[in-house]
This record gives sequence, C-alpha cells and structure tokens, in this order.
Amino acid sequence: MRAGLWQFNTLRNQILVVFLFAMGIVLFLVGIMTYNLVSTLLKNNAEKQMQQTAVQANGRLETLYQQIDTLSNQVATNSSVQQVLLEEANGRPSDFYKRQSLMQIVHTFQAYSDGIHSFELYLPDYQRLLPLGEAHLSKRVEHKWVKQADLAKGRMVWVGTDPINPGYFLAIRRVSLMDRWFSNGGYLLIRINPDYFDFAETSQATEENEYMVLVDDHFIPIASNYDGDIRQILTDNQQVATINGKQFIVVKQKSAVTGWTLAILTPIRALTEGITILQTAITLSGVAGFFIFLAFSYLLSTMITRPILHLTRTMRQARQGELKPQLGIFSTVEINELNHTYNQLVKNTNHLIQVVYQKELLRSRSELKALQAQINPHFLFNTLDALYWSLEEKKETELAEHVIAMSELFRYTISDPKQDEWVMVKEELEHIERYLQIMKMRFGDRLRWHISASSECEEVSIPKLLIQPLVENALVHGVGNKIGQGSVSVTVDRSTDCSNLVITVKDDGAGMDQDTLAAIYRLLESGGLSSLKGRGMAIANVNKRLQLYYQEYPFGGLSIRSEIGEGTSVTFEIPCEGGVA
Repeated sequence: MRAGLWQFNTLRNQILVVFLFAMGIVLFLVGIMTYNLVSTLLKNNAEKQMQQTAVQANGRLETLYQQIDTLSNQVATNSSVQQVLLEEANGRPSDFYKRQSLMQIVHTFQAYSDGIHSFELYLPDYQRLLPLGEAHLSKRVEHKWVKQADLAKGRMVWVGTDPINPGYFLAIRRVSLMDRWFSNGGYLLIRINPDYFDFAETSQATEENEYMVLVDDHFIPIASNYDGDIRQILTDNQQVATINGKQFIVVKQKSAVTGWTLAILTPIRALTEGITILQTAITLSGVAGFFIFLAFSYLLSTMITRPILHLTRTMRQARQGELKPQLGIFSTVEINELNHTYNQLVKNTNHLIQVVYQKELLRSRSELKALQAQINPHFLFNTLDALYWSLEEKKETELAEHVIAMSELFRYTISDPKQDEWVMVKEELEHIERYLQIMKMRFGDRLRWHISASSECEEVSIPKLLIQPLVENALVHGVGNKIGQGSVSVTVDRSTDCSNLVITVKDDGAGMDQDTLAAIYRLLESGGLSSLKGRGMAIANVNKRLQLYYQEYPFGGLSIRSEIGEGTSVTFEIPCEGGVA
C-alpha cells in the first residue's frame, strides 16, 4: 500500500497540491479584503459626497442670507431713511406724505429679493414709522432681540419665527444715524418668506430617502423635511444615528457667516445596496479563479518537471561536469534520480576542472609574456657603447650623448623580464625622457614635451613599458602628422580618493575622426590584435596588458578622446598597490 502511494509522490503532484492550496488561501483572503475594502470605500465616498453637498448647500444659504443682509443694510443707510429718522430724532415728526414717500422707497428695495416679504421701520421709542398705522416693536419681537440688535451696532440679527405669523421669519437691525455720530435712529424689522431657505422637499421623507435639516444657532428649525426632534441628533457627535430602527449617516456643516447648522441624514442601507451584488460577484470570481488556476497549475507543474526529466537523461549520458557532490535524500522521485546521476558525474568533473584551470592560467601567463615581447626589441647595446667611444674620440659630443641615451634605453628594454617585470613610475618616466631625447634627433625643434608626476606617485610600481607605447603613438601619429611644432605631455597624478593612479598621455597632433576612434574601441572590446595597425596596435597592446596585470581591478581599460586638428588624449587608471605579478 505504501509502495503504491509512493509512486504518486512526484514533483509534479507536489507542485500541483501546493499551488492549489496556496491559491485557495489567496482567493479567500483577497475576497474578504476586497469585500471589506469596497464596502469601506463606498461608505467613505458617500460621506465625502454628502459632505461636499452640505458645503455647497451651506454656501448657497450664506449667499441668500448675505443678500438679505445687503438689501436691509441699503435700506438702513438710504439717504431718505436717514433724513426722516434724523428729523424724528431732532423732534420734527414726519407728516403723512413723507412717510408715504418713504414707504415707496423701501418697497423699491424689497423688489430686489424674492426672500424679503416686507420691511418695518421703528423709532428708538419702539413706535412704528413704516408701514402706516399704530404698532409697537415690543409686540412684534421680544426685548432680548432688540437688545442684541443694539449690541450688534448695525449688523443684522436673526430672530427666527414671526410670533404673529409663524409662517414667516424675522430679522432685525438697528439703524445708525450717520450724521449724528452713528447714534440709534431706530430699528428695521425684516420679514422673510418661509420658502426662501427651503432647499429640499418639505414633504415627509421615506425610509429610503435622506433628511435635510437647517437650524439656527438656537437649534430652531429654519427648513426641514424631518418631523421629529432633531436637537438630540445635532448635539451628539456621533456620525451614525438611529431613527425608527434605521441607521443613518449624519453629516453636519456649520456656517461661519450665519451660525446656522445644516445636517444631512442618509440611510446606510441606501449606501450599501450594491454590497450584496459585490459579494455574489466575488464568490463567483473566486470559484472561477480556482478552476482556472487548477488548469494552469497542472500545465505549470508539467512544464517544470519535464525539463528535469530530460536533464536527468542527459546527465546519465554525459558523465561529466563541474559540480560538487550533493548528499541527502529528497522527497520526490525525480530529484532523487537527478541527485544520483549527478553524483556519478562528479568524479570525472573535478579532474577536468583542475586541468582546465591550469591550462587557462598558463595561457594567460604566456599571453602576457608574448604581449610584453612585442614592445621589448632585443638590441645589442654593447655595439652602441663602442660607437659612443668612437664618437668621443672624434669629439662628436652631441651624437655621443644621443648614443648613451639610446644605450640606456635598450638596456632598460632588454633587461631580464623575470627580475624587472615591474618598475617604479620614476624609472618608466626616465625611460620616456630618454626616448624623447632620441626622437628629438628626428624632429628637431618641432618636438616639445612635458613630463610631470608628484613625488608620492613616483614610488608606485607599474608593469615595465606600460606608458612608453602610448608616448610613441603620440609622437609618431600625433606630432609626426602635424605641420609645425608639436607637444607631448605625460601626467601621473592621484585619483580623487587617492587610492589609484591616473596616467594621461596627450598630444596636440593631427587627431582622429570619430569613425576611426569608434573602430579602435570596437577592436579593443573584441580583444583582437592582429587586425590592428599603426596607432591601434600599441593601444591594444597596453589595453590587453592592463587586463592581464590588473584582473581584480575593473577600471574600464583605456579612455581615448580625440578630435581632428585638436590632438589625442589617452587616460587609464591603475591601483597604487599593484596588480598580478
């Protein structure tokens, strides 16, 4: 029984089971998270929309309020109204005709607003001046509102419902006499139409509709489609209220201009009515996703195990490689077979790795010596010594000095590479100086040069003849191809972090075009030497030696800049501690 079940313990079956289990958990968690996030998102968006609606409605109410305030202020500051009240204050009562004329002026302002039903003008002793007829201000509003109007000093004060006619609202403001040091000249009572601030349907709202309630600073309703007591809901700071067993989201917005509060109550059920559809959609999507993933998991597991089986068959035939032995027993048939085959290949692989490594190391050393030999011409400097003594006897002093310089140059070049493979920067620069002195015999006064290096740079070890080929290039192909005087400069300096040497060889010769420069870069990247001629030969030689001597320091090789008629500059960077000996 156990052996029969073991045959199903394959990598493909394990991948299939694990993938399906993981996908089931993922679908379950994603479904729950999506449901919660969408529910929260719908609720938050609804609250934001309600808040925006409240702000817009509140702005409209403030505009309406300010319109009444502006018109009533224009009435209070009208010159005719001011003149009549000033005469009353000076003891000259107005006759019937003046009051009749004043009434027509007031009615003119009343026509500018649909919200103002009428204006009533009272004297400081509360006697009514307009409209005509006997009346007293104390019978129209309570004394506290008159007192608040006095304290407001001309600003409009909202009174609320008209006690005589509850279908209207009242507001009052004191009229200040501008020609009498803004003393009290009377009171202007404004009656406002009841539907002026009605922003919503005033009929009874149903359970599925929202309530909109506008109250003043004393929580007295101004406009509302809710019949119940709204005071408790407005005084609580809760965002959710329960009305008749139904939950409502409450959004309140208080006006900084009027002091009124606008409340919008929206049923939660109306905001989340799409959640049931979302829940069904998530469930169906999860089921469909599970079966889709089942099919793709089967295909994926087959794709994964098929290459492994093919690799196992290939390794059985090859019996070679570069891997270490792998110990242990795995839980799948395929991996165990692969491990068994792999361990058989290890014995042959270890020997092969060692042989290939030694051959590669030998090849690198041989290539290094061969490259160095390309720029190490073997001359017999003993012959030059004989020539020097011959010239000394003939008093050819200048030629003798050149022969000595050439002898030292050859002596430096053909020294034993095993003992003198590395030299100091100072020695390399002295060798370059002797080479340039010899080349001056050819170029005469046309040739100028400049060699500079700081004292700490001169003691750094570098491979012999690493800089001289670049100087020779600059001289032969740069100054040699230029009409008139030419110069060559060699600069050795520290890098910014003082850990490397930056060596630059520059000439002001003929230069190269960009196509030639690009061709040299391509050949340097390919590592080819036989296809390079002239200037490129020495550049490739130095670049290859840099790669061999400084294998652990990837500085990017040579950097070449050149322009026609401007000259050429070759720069490279090496570490101060040296490279591969």
